[in-house]
Amino acid sequence: MSRYVKNMTEGNEAKLILLFALPLVAGNLFQQLYNIVDSAIVGQILGFERLAAVGSTGSITFLFYSMCNGLSIGAGILVSQSFGAGLHNDVRKFITNSAYVLGAVGVVISVISTLVAEPVLRFLDTPETVLPDAVCYMQVNCIGTVAVAAYNWISAVLRSLGDSKTPLIFLIIASILNIILDVIFVLPLQMGVGGAALATIISQGVSAVASIIFAFIKNPYFKFGKSDFLPSRSHISRVVRIGTPVSLQSGMISISMIFLQKTANSFGETVMAAYTATMKVEQLIHQPFISLNAALSTFTGQNIGAAKLDRVSKGYKKTITMACIFALFMLCVFFLLSDPIMRIFVSEPAVITIGASALMVSCCFYCPLSLIHVTRGLLNGAGDVGFAFINGVAEVIGRIGFALLLVNFTPLGLCSIWLTTCLTWTITGIMCVLRYKAGIWKRKADITINNNVQTSE
Repeated sequence: MSRYVKNMTEGNEAKLILLFALPLVAGNLFQQLYNIVDSAIVGQILGFERLAAVGSTGSITFLFYSMCNGLSIGAGILVSQSFGAGLHNDVRKFITNSAYVLGAVGVVISVISTLVAEPVLRFLDTPETVLPDAVCYMQVNCIGTVAVAAYNWISAVLRSLGDSKTPLIFLIIASILNIILDVIFVLPLQMGVGGAALATIISQGVSAVASIIFAFIKNPYFKFGKSDFLPSRSHISRVVRIGTPVSLQSGMISISMIFLQKTANSFGETVMAAYTATMKVEQLIHQPFISLNAALSTFTGQNIGAAKLDRVSKGYKKTITMACIFALFMLCVFFLLSDPIMRIFVSEPAVITIGASALMVSCCFYCPLSLIHVTRGLLNGAGDVGFAFINGVAEVIGRIGFALLLVNFTPLGLCSIWLTTCLTWTITGIMCVLRYKAGIWKRKADITINNNVQTSE
């Protein structure tokens, strides 16, 4: 078997998941480095007002990106299940047909999101002092949605085949390019926040194109015949059917984050800057959990394709243990270093004080956060994607409900913004674990196994 394909249906579950996740962690951290470099350069060189402008767009652009990411996850689920079942023709058909879906959706979202940038930011009560920069930053990022869609697609496909290293290599190259372009665009060219956004989009596009070219050269499942390129209604419909609930889940989460951003905006530029900085830090904290999610999803998909449900349960329990150990470690880190971490982004004492306190609150809830990511990885890999939408609705209700309650009816003040997210993590984490224990994912897996048997016959 090629070194760019990994069979996860045999061997020690924890070792397979951890070794698969480690390159994903590194890759995701480098990807987040794009945004952190933007924020650090903008905050330190252009000022905290510009940082507030950049931060006010994050939840909105994530909403648009999430549509592409959900479909990419759907494609990865189908590829991994087909691979585990030994249905090699289906693997190739899902790769090509998911590319058609992601390409079309990426173009449409790029156009729509660019057009609605200013109206949406006004709706969120973005202060007039930062609105022009916020619109500029968001529009540049939205134009690059196609690049984001392409990278998410190729990464999901390669991961589903067991290759978590190739995307890492090209992300490292792209991250270095991003830092160089950031410095050039913001300093000598004086392009402001638009330059920071442009540097990120160019770097993401380079990473996507390089990964795709490399896959065509090295990965055996990218050796397509003419028939593999023919659009298949059944394969396209399955990609859409599996990916849409995950997209809707991400969309729901984005909507809840937009509401919370609106709440933060109402407190003024200082709080906006603190909220932006803490969100950048927490995006980093999410990456190991997201990586374990992706690793367990691939592990689950391949083993369900191979009809090995016992391995799925063992892998889940071992992954939960790894995630909780990391959560407790980060709790210790933030209790010791929250203030120095905030100083990376800003120098204003008021912003640092608010942000450091917020990080110390959030880190106490990282264990529930780990339960969300790990359990969603198993459920998605098993094809139990209907729950994804339900869980997304719960996040919307949690963030909006807790925000209204805590801000308006308690004396918690600014702390309400961050505590809202923490309580939402707790509720959704409990829901995920209850869904796992209900065993519905096993029934979904049985359907997949039966379909694979019929297809092979």
